Amino acid sequence: MTRVVCCQLEPRFGALEENCAAAVAAVREAVAAGADVVVLPELVTCGYVFASAEEVAALAIGLDHPVFTRWAEAAGGAVVVAGFAERAEDGRLHNSAALVDASGVRAVYRKAHRWDREQLLFAAGDAPPPVVETAHGRIGVVICYDLGFPEWPRTAALAGADLLAVPTNWPRGPRPEGQPPLETAVAMAAARANIMAVACCDRTGTERGQEFSGGSVIVGADGWVVATAGDGDRASADLDLTASRDKRYTELAHLLGDRRPELYGALTVTDR
Repeated sequence: MTRVVCCQLEPRFGALEENCAAAVAAVREAVAAGADVVVLPELVTCGYVFASAEEVAALAIGLDHPVFTRWAEAAGGAVVVAGFAERAEDGRLHNSAALVDASGVRAVYRKAHRWDREQLLFAAGDAPPPVVETAHGRIGVVICYDLGFPEWPRTAALAGADLLAVPTNWPRGPRPEGQPPLETAVAMAAARANIMAVACCDRTGTERGQEFSGGSVIVGADGWVVATAGDGDRASADLDLTASRDKRYTELAHLLGDRRPELYGALTVTDR
């Protein structure tokens, strides 16, 4: 079994060093409690509600920033997936997530589907979700809004992901009393449609008037929720990630074998 932990934090906007220290401490605490995979929120190093690209530029970091070494040291034998504002080598700014283990940064994913004003602040990523072979299974990475595009988790599943790690910043919106964030249903659908575990790590708090859901959720490969953060600071679950490798729904129904790619051409039509 693989223990997956989503550490639900409340980054303070603009407080880069404070947020980095809090993220490292969260990883250390989770690993000490037995975590094999630790997922942190989207843009955990800096906060989310930017007023301008200039603010992003002031808080964006490159892969030479010491937080990545500190995450690697804190990880020990675990894997960490965490969001950050990235200043790429070409100078472009990205909403990114790094997958880190004790050896260092194994992969960086740049958010391809930018939510709302992110389109004014960040350059879009142009690569598919990375899927990394780790000591705890094959882990894919997307960020928040990406999960709402079914092609993207399917791309990770086709690349062999056992677990899709999803740093998120889900804004709190209207919902019926007692209901979880609607994004929980999206995570469940992605897991069920791909027979792939999904771990969404949300953030908490209010930033510049925007309230966040605190809706971290872990979904098994069968599509059912196995853990939520509720009012706490983490969601934790022990998962059999090998369950993601058997793509049969029944003896005859096979998720990947029953695909009809020759019929899916309309999905790539862009003049609409």
